[in-house]
Amino acid sequence: MFDAVKIKDDCVQWIREFFKTNGKGCNAVLGISGGKDSSVAAALCVEALGKDRVIGVLMPCGEQHDIDMAYLLVEHLGIKSYEVNIEAAVNGLKSAIPDDLELTSQTHTNIPPRIRMTTLYAVSQSLNGRVVNTCNLSEDWVGYSTRYGDAAGDFSPMCNLTVQEVKEIGRVLGLPDVLVDKVPIDGLCGKTDEDNLGFTYAELDRYIRTGQIDDMEKKARIDSLHERNLFKLQLMPGFVPEI
Repeated sequence: MFDAVKIKDDCVQWIREFFKTNGKGCNAVLGISGGKDSSVAAALCVEALGKDRVIGVLMPCGEQHDIDMAYLLVEHLGIKSYEVNIEAAVNGLKSAIPDDLELTSQTHTNIPPRIRMTTLYAVSQSLNGRVVNTCNLSEDWVGYSTRYGDAAGDFSPMCNLTVQEVKEIGRVLGLPDVLVDKVPIDGLCGKTDEDNLGFTYAELDRYIRTGQIDDMEKKARIDSLHERNLFKLQLMPGFVPEI
């Protein structure tokens, strides 16, 4: 049985210990999308460090139809925030690519999250910060993240928590239901996470925690995604010379 109160308390203490060791007096800096992951991560950091040491960065690419949810979180937590529209940076990079190099659709999809991570580190380095990775176990399990994009960060409070567990912690933290239960949209191509994945997070989380799944086709897809994307969770391989 998942004890959301205990895990929340343990995670808050873990964040405090991280900052004592890796940035005493530093701020927690994170991207705010208005979804459950950034909402829960921000709330955990506020409880661990106090609202004056948590800084949110809103990074729409052009017009973001649900940016009001990001501002709702910022106002709910009472944290300082900055809005940085990355559209010009994304378009500038694309226009700088030589005409004889055709970018793939996946490349176009992954440029914005990588620009966002550059933006986060620019803000963090300028404000004595440490960047919060907001990924969860479910997304990481199937590689549903952009390497050196949203998968980057200096510490990761939720990387071993499934989507369902993150939502339970969000409720314990007193976050508005509209943020905790917001249907996750990837923010890249406009589809829901579950549309892109081909299975629900509830099915994935049950499989991760118990090994049980009813649909064998979905099991095969999950297993394939997990195996193909394990490299994202490992340190960069390095050659070790025999000297």
